[in-house]
Amino acid sequence: MCGRLDQNQNAANLARAMGWLDATDASEAEPGHNVPPGTYRPVLHIAAGQRRIDDVFWGYRPAWAAAATPAPGKKRIPIAINARVEKLGGAYWKPLLRAGRGIVCASGWYEWTGEKGAKQAWRIHRKDREPLFLLALANFGPFKEHREEAGFVLVTADALGGMVDLHDRRPVAVGAADARRWLDPALTPDEAAHLARTAALAAELFEWQPVGSELNRPDDTKNPHGADRD
Repeated sequence: MCGRLDQNQNAANLARAMGWLDATDASEAEPGHNVPPGTYRPVLHIAAGQRRIDDVFWGYRPAWAAAATPAPGKKRIPIAINARVEKLGGAYWKPLLRAGRGIVCASGWYEWTGEKGAKQAWRIHRKDREPLFLLALANFGPFKEHREEAGFVLVTADALGGMVDLHDRRPVAVGAADARRWLDPALTPDEAAHLARTAALAAELFEWQPVGSELNRPDDTKNPHGADRD
C-alpha cells in the first residue's frame, strides 16, 4: 500500500474540510475515482508561511539517486511511491521530514486480493464518509538537474484491525487537527516522526467494500503540466 487513491473531489473542497479556507490553490489536477502513481496530484503544504495546494508528481527519487550510476550487478534505486513510517528517521527520508511535509486529501484508497488474473479490488474509506488526510513527504523545490526529484510519497504503517486481510500496509490517515500539526513548520523532525507513528486513525473507523473489475485499470489521469514522467 498505497497504490491507488479515490480523489473524487477537488483539493480545494477537501482542504476546506481541514479548515484551510484561504489556501493558494494552484492545482490543475482533475478529480478521479481511481488515481494511480506516476500522475500529478494536489498536495497541501506550507511554503514561506503561505498555505498552498500544488500539483506534485506521485513518486520520488532524490537527485543523488537519480544521478548515481549503479555498481556492477546492482539495480538503480527505484522511484518510491510510499515511505515506511519505521524508516522516516533514516538519512533517505529525514530531509523531507524536516522540510517537505504535505497532506494528500482523498475519499478512500484501494487494495487488491486474489491471484493474478482474478484479483478483487476493494475500496477502503471512513464509515462516516468523512475525507481522509494522508501524511505525505515531498520535495517542493527548488529543483536542480533532475526533475524526477520533484515528487511525493505517502507515509505508510502496518495495517491493523482486519485490514491486514487486504494488505499488510496502509497509508497513515489522520484527523484534521493532526493534519494541521503535521504541516506546522515549527514541528521538529522527531516530533513529526512521533506524530506519524501515533496519530493514525483507528481501524474501527474504516470499512472496505468489493468493487468491480473496472478498478483494475486506473483513471486516465493526465499530467496537467506536460512534464516528463518515469
